[in-house]
Amino acid sequence: MTDLAKIPVTIVTGFLGAGKTTLIAALLRRSSGRRLAVIVNEFGSLGVDGDILQGCAVPDCPADRIVELANGCICCTVADDFVPTMEALLALSPRPDHILIETSGLALPKPLLKAFDWPAIRSRVTVDGVLALADGEAVAAGRFAPDPAAVAAQRAADAGIDHETPLEELFGDQLACADLVLLTKPDLAGPAGVAAARAVIAAEAPRPLPVIELVEGAIDPALVLGLGAAAEDDLAQRPSHHDGAEDHEHDDFESLVVHLDVVDSADGLAARIATLAAAHDVLRVKGHAAVLGKPMRLLVQAVGTRVRTGYDRRWRPDEPRETRLVVIAERGRLEPEAVRAALAG
Repeated sequence: MTDLAKIPVTIVTGFLGAGKTTLIAALLRRSSGRRLAVIVNEFGSLGVDGDILQGCAVPDCPADRIVELANGCICCTVADDFVPTMEALLALSPRPDHILIETSGLALPKPLLKAFDWPAIRSRVTVDGVLALADGEAVAAGRFAPDPAAVAAQRAADAGIDHETPLEELFGDQLACADLVLLTKPDLAGPAGVAAARAVIAAEAPRPLPVIELVEGAIDPALVLGLGAAAEDDLAQRPSHHDGAEDHEHDDFESLVVHLDVVDSADGLAARIATLAAAHDVLRVKGHAAVLGKPMRLLVQAVGTRVRTGYDRRWRPDEPRETRLVVIAERGRLEPEAVRAALAG
């Protein structure tokens, strides 16, 4: 790459728990000498995904090239956060060969694409492609992809009905901006579920999109990097529910950071998280836990009532052994004291 060449940027979008961080971690490990940099945009003040990626940093993407923008949408704070962060990465020596941006699971991707039109960065970077990760099991169950014909008929019959729920709008907007869809967790969905999910994606997408099945982020980087889409110049082909709006809101969701002491067991915590999710319609729980008698830190990742845990590394001598979890739900569903009590057991 010459100094005058634009640096390609890949935007990784997808709903909560779809596997974005897992994919990026796998790409870091298989960089094959390509100098990578990563921007992680989280919803909530506790940076979990960035910490996970920094923990698996490799020589081609050291920890100081993984930048986390927590508790704010980068497309809403372009001048304050996004442009300065991009400029800092572009000023690195040697320059990155490729930049990966992991959006918040609650982010609308199109406003971020528009941010690449800023003069400070437009001449120096290009959006190589937008990857939309979709949870195969969830999509197959119809949670984020309603039947457009049924919705239209319902609206025609009841003029007072509300528009699509925020979750459905997010899913549709992520597909609309995508160049490639990665269907994650096909092993959990099974053959019938995968077929159903592919049908939903085909029906929801505004144009035909390639769909690749993805298990635990394992994919050849050549399939997802180097797409050459120049997506910032193709906005008209990426329609959004929010086209024409002055801005977009994140007030449909709220997050809560819960701090606890050492928990009794990994299984006990997982059971309490599942119970909490069922009782309060919690969308996502993620974070780390200190488990009684265990020298390693427990990584917690939950989507609804489906909870996954695993020990990721030993506790460092200089960090407190405590449990910190981010809980995300639609606004009005979280009562801090009740959530804390439910997780504490």
